[in-house]
Amino acid sequence: MTINPMTEADRGELLRMMRIFYASPAVSTNGSEEIFRADIDHCLSDDPYLEGYVLTEGDATVGYAMIAKSFSTEFGKRCIWIEDLYLKPSHCEKGYGTQFLQFIAAQYPDAILRLEVEAENARAVHVYRKNGFGELPYVEMKK
Repeated sequence: MTINPMTEADRGELLRMMRIFYASPAVSTNGSEEIFRADIDHCLSDDPYLEGYVLTEGDATVGYAMIAKSFSTEFGKRCIWIEDLYLKPSHCEKGYGTQFLQFIAAQYPDAILRLEVEAENARAVHVYRKNGFGELPYVEMKK
């Protein structure tokens, strides 16, 4: 698998994957076309807070990922949020999730990595735990 920054040429396939991902039980919200397009636009721009990646096997797109950057005063260092990590079902269980997590850890060795996962998404929880992620005792809130 190779990991490359998103390009405009990837937009159609990214939108298809985002629709599937956000309609799945792996995500608690359904998103919207407006949000999907805005996310891709930010990944393609010089936005310093969001990066997007396309995961490929040969010439085939097998998934995508997005990370958001912030700072954690709790941990006193940069924080990289793995916002989306989607692999097409036919490409799961090949180690690609682990490969992406290792890629991000190498890109940001001085940062804490964080993510959210639906507890029911057992496959993803297993991959994250296998890669050193542990649960935090927080209640996340939003307005």
